[in-house]
Amino acid sequence: MKLVSPCREYALAFQRFYNDFATNDPENAQYYLGGKKNFERYVKSLIDESNGVNLRDGYVPCHHYWLVNIDDEIIGAIRVRHNINTPFLSLEAGHIGYDVAPSFRRQGYGKTMLRLVLPKAYQLGIQRALITADEDNIASRTVIERNGGQFDKIIQGKVFPNPIARYWVDCCGYCC
Repeated sequence: MKLVSPCREYALAFQRFYNDFATNDPENAQYYLGGKKNFERYVKSLIDESNGVNLRDGYVPCHHYWLVNIDDEIIGAIRVRHNINTPFLSLEAGHIGYDVAPSFRRQGYGKTMLRLVLPKAYQLGIQRALITADEDNIASRTVIERNGGQFDKIIQGKVFPNPIARYWVDCCGYCC
């Protein structure tokens, strides 16, 4: 298992990743639709976002990674926002967000993916990362807790409709 930055060599793997969402979790497939429609443009937009270029209103620089297995299948996607200097990010979304492809859920990949990205977050200057999950998303909350997440509180956000559990994770503990 390794984290890779989005690049064109994973075009076919990304199509399978997207199709898995479209078939098994269509509600969340929309987040990856840009890659299905125009993979080259999608990858460029992710790279631009990591460099703080052409950011949409309310966005901050954000590194994107894909968790790939030995067969070069994309198992999941994880994002590290360089800062949470907006009301939405500081309350609801946090520093790190991730998705595991539906066919690979409940196999420990979320835990692995988060563990692998914490040193990268630290390299970006994030000592403590805010990570959130829907209050009733026990799988995601377990991933966070198994990576040292310290529960903060449950909040009702302004953008997301469901109550949100907030956690803080020490990024230095994974690289120092």
